[in-house]
Amino acid sequence: MKKIAIIGDRFMLPDVFRDKIVAACGDGHDIRTLEQPWPDVPMEHGYAVEGMDGLKEYLGKPKEIVDFIGDAEILVTQLAPLSRAMFSELPRLKLVAVSRGGPVNIDMDAARDAGVRVVNTPGRNASAVAEFTIGAILAETRLIRVGHEALRKGEWRGDLYRADRTGRELSELTIGVIGYGNIGTKVVRLLRAFGTEVLVHDPYVQLSAEDRNAGVEHVSRDDLLARSDVVTLHPRVTAETRNMMNAETFAKMKPGAVFVNTARGPLCDYEALYESLVSGHLSSAMLETFAVEPVPEDWPLLKLPNVTLTPHIAGASVRTVTHAAEMAAEEVRRYIAGLPPVNPC
Repeated sequence: MKKIAIIGDRFMLPDVFRDKIVAACGDGHDIRTLEQPWPDVPMEHGYAVEGMDGLKEYLGKPKEIVDFIGDAEILVTQLAPLSRAMFSELPRLKLVAVSRGGPVNIDMDAARDAGVRVVNTPGRNASAVAEFTIGAILAETRLIRVGHEALRKGEWRGDLYRADRTGRELSELTIGVIGYGNIGTKVVRLLRAFGTEVLVHDPYVQLSAEDRNAGVEHVSRDDLLARSDVVTLHPRVTAETRNMMNAETFAKMKPGAVFVNTARGPLCDYEALYESLVSGHLSSAMLETFAVEPVPEDWPLLKLPNVTLTPHIAGASVRTVTHAAEMAAEEVRRYIAGLPPVNPC
């Protein structure tokens, strides 16, 4: 019998974790659960909290988390932090399963020093984000936002049927996808169904044979920016990709192009984006993630008429919850069975 602590929240529900673990491992284990109040209460985003060096996107006070985990050998969580000091108080802990794409809430050096295996769930929300991205592109290219906002104000925009003002179909557009990982590959697959010309930039991966045969092109970033009617971001945040979209790169985009970011806020210089939108160089943008969340009420981009914004919800779907819980449960099963992990960190 293993002692398993589950710290879920109001998205990754503790009972879903429990049910998937029982289904995978049987019901003979000592399982306790705790529900955190996210997303109704915001998580901690930064690095400034004393004793939590390097951790981000977490929720919970260290003492309360440590007290709950107690003598558990296995922890399954999404947002609970684990710092070096916390690991030192949890000598029985041997496995941490984090139900997200990266264990940013865990001090990985401390975990290794403590001999704790950490696993995660990469791609858990890839399908959800890819679908959301297609919706974001359609909202801009087919003027869904423009028509909606006008009607909310009592304006009937019949002029949007004019040939010089109406939108364009995906089948006649060139769309540039930056980042060809779990999400980017799915975005490309969905775009192909529309008959879109698709360009991909990712210096670290090659196109699949299926995409190559379908006419998808692997190009340089500058070529992609110059040719694309829509540019959509899907890379991870690294030293190389941070602020990759800035004044220089926005200037290289095709005049009148659309910019979409459903990836991460730090990929983009939002002041430079603001200038590109105000100047008319870019026709519009759809933003789902931001450098600071929640965004300030006086943030300039909130006031532009050619921007669609959503509160970082692209990865939120019922299927994301169940899929991530299934992936975490499989890691727990493998640990108990003495098998190597599927997704070690």
